[in-house]
Amino acid sequence: MAIKIHDFPLSGHAHRARLFASLIGVDVELVFVDLAAGEHKTPEYLHKDKFGQVPLLEDGDTIVADSNAILVYLAKKFGKTDWLPEDPKGAAQVQRWLSIAAGQIAYGPAAARLITLFGAKLHADEVIARAHAVLKIINEELRERLFITGNNITIADVALYSYIASAPEGNVELSPYGNINSWLARIEALPGFLAFPQSNVGLRKSA
Repeated sequence: MAIKIHDFPLSGHAHRARLFASLIGVDVELVFVDLAAGEHKTPEYLHKDKFGQVPLLEDGDTIVADSNAILVYLAKKFGKTDWLPEDPKGAAQVQRWLSIAAGQIAYGPAAARLITLFGAKLHADEVIARAHAVLKIINEELRERLFITGNNITIADVALYSYIASAPEGNVELSPYGNINSWLARIEALPGFLAFPQSNVGLRKSA
C-alpha cells in the first residue's frame, strides 16, 4: 500500500513532504486537498487531523500530521540516518532548525508570501522585516558550511528550503544573501529534487 500525502501544491509545508520523499526515492500518492473549497475542514479530514492542515501523511493505519513530523517519520521509517542523525548532538542540531522552520521562517518569509499570494491580513512591513532578520542569521550560518548543520544535508535543510526559495513571492529580496543562494543551488542540484511551483506575485512579477 502506497504512502499517501494529502497535498496542496502551493503550500510550502506540503512541498517539504513531497520534496523529501522525492529526494530519498520514496514513491508516494499525492492526494489533492482543495483548500479553497474547505476540504481540509470537512468532518472526514478533521477526523484525521483536528487542526485541519496540509500536509497529512497516511501510511496504512498510521497518520502523521505536521510537515516537520512527516520529515522525521519518513527519515525514521526508511532508515535515513544521514538525513536525521542518531547521535545526540546531530539530532539536536537538526531539531533546532526544525524549530526555526516552524517559527521564524513561518512568521517571516512564509507569512510575507501569504499576503501576496492569498491576501492574508498581515502587516507586510513587519513580516518582511522578520524575514530579513532570520535570513541574515541563516546566511551567516552558511558562511563556512555547505548545509545548515554542517557539510551534509539533513531534513533541516528540507524544512527550511521551500519558504526561503519562494521568499521573493512575498517581496523578500534574496539577492543580498550570497550564501543562501549558493545553498539553494546545492539543494536544487540534488538527484530527485522536486521544484516548488512559482507564482507571479511579489518581486516575481517583474522577474
